[in-house]
Amino acid sequence: MTLRQRFRKIKLLLLDVDGVLTDGRIIYDSRGRDLKFFDVHDGLGVYLLKKAGINTILITAKGSKTIRPRAQDMQVDEVYENVADKARVLERIIKRYKVAKDQICFVGDDLVDLGLMKRVGLAIAVANACPEIKKISHYITRKTGGRGAVREVAELILKAQGKWQAVLKPYQ
Repeated sequence: MTLRQRFRKIKLLLLDVDGVLTDGRIIYDSRGRDLKFFDVHDGLGVYLLKKAGINTILITAKGSKTIRPRAQDMQVDEVYENVADKARVLERIIKRYKVAKDQICFVGDDLVDLGLMKRVGLAIAVANACPEIKKISHYITRKTGGRGAVREVAELILKAQGKWQAVLKPYQ
């Protein structure tokens, strides 16, 4: 199967958070609260996918109070936090969203993502992912995590499916 064919099949996008939607840095304030940087372009990419009928789910190994407000802002469908074994939630997601594994894209960056990346139809690594993730990926983004990688993926999905012009229409 070609890469373009894989992008055409996608009905559900799964995203890691730290290192994918953020640049991977975690800042703690003087009260011990964590802060994360999210890219507005990535957020619009997720929103455009939603408008085109493609759902997005966040799956992260580390929970944070910053994740749910950002997920709501982007209109993400679900958030799974504190998930050590990300592959374990895959069957639940497949049943809930009535999709096949080859209709799922997952974007990851680090070792905790390996199991899930091996089980989806389109495994994507961000440009600054660890070598083990890059090795098993179908595609490696040009952009780094937290700096437009998710937007890049969203555009590739929408363009491959012929939906790009339709999502642009309200902005023209």
